[in-house]
Amino acid sequence: MRQGEYLLETKRLWLRPFILDDDIHLFELNSDPLVIKYAGDPPFESVSSARTFLADYDQYEKYKLGRFSCISKQDGSYLGWCGLKYNADSEIKGLFDLGYRFHRKYWNQGYATESSKRILEYGFETCQLKHIMACAFEANKASIKVMKKIGLKYWKRDLYYEEEMIFYQLNNFDYLKNIVE
Repeated sequence: MRQGEYLLETKRLWLRPFILDDDIHLFELNSDPLVIKYAGDPPFESVSSARTFLADYDQYEKYKLGRFSCISKQDGSYLGWCGLKYNADSEIKGLFDLGYRFHRKYWNQGYATESSKRILEYGFETCQLKHIMACAFEANKASIKVMKKIGLKYWKRDLYYEEEMIFYQLNNFDYLKNIVE
C-alpha cells in the first residue's frame, strides 16, 4: 500500500492511509478540546509533533491496516479519521481496535457510522480478521451509539490505560451472519 492512495470508499467518503501532509489536519483535530475529550490522547504540541507522529506511524507496514484519513468526495475536505489499530503493548494486547475521530463541524452527519461500517467490511472481508473491538468512556454516548449502530455488541467494562471503559466487539462469524440475514 503506497502512502496517499485511496484505499476504500463509501457513498460520501474516500478513505486513505495517513500522509505526512495530514500533519495540519491531525494537529487541528486534536487541538479541539471537545474532539479529544473522550479520546485519552493529549493534543499535539505543534504541527511538527503531529508530523513526527505520522512519520513514525507503522500500522500499515506491520499489520496492513491502520487509521485512515476520511476525505469528502463532495469537496475534498479532510473530515477526520477512522480505522483499525493493532494493540501490541496494552491491556488489550493482540486485538484490533476500531476508532474514529472527526472535526466537530462534521458530527451528527453519519460519517463515523458510514466510515466504521466500511472499516468493519475491510477488516473482516479483506484482512480476514477474526475479532474487532472498540471502546469508549461511558459518558461518550455518541461513540457508543455508533458502535451499536454498526453491529458491535456489548462485551465488558474494563480498564484501558488506567481508565474505565465500556468495550464492544464483533467477531467474523457474527459479522458474516448479519450480512446473510
